[in-house]
Amino acid sequence: MTTLHAALAGLAQRQRVTADNVANIDTPGFLAGRTDFESALKNEIAGGETAVVGQSAVSQSLDPTRTDGNNVNLDTETMIATETGLRYQLAINALDGKYSLLRSALRTS
Repeated sequence: MTTLHAALAGLAQRQRVTADNVANIDTPGFLAGRTDFESALKNEIAGGETAVVGQSAVSQSLDPTRTDGNNVNLDTETMIATETGLRYQLAINALDGKYSLLRSALRTS
């Protein structure tokens, strides 16, 4: 369950970064942020550590910039936001399943 909570935190962080990107779509010189919490989460689990996703998973996008120095692409951000929402819902469903098992176990004992 700790891993699912860390995944939810990472997905929420990605959603915040995506919202920040969209909010700054017309800001000259703004570089889009990207969140790769999956790699950080995988490394923590493989290392036997407690799964915790921090701010270190956020980096700047290296996508080409427009003439104003901004590299935010609304189509890309929309796709990321949609995918993130679906993954968040999947993680919520998995966590709900875990809690359902616990509720059932408590009722039968």
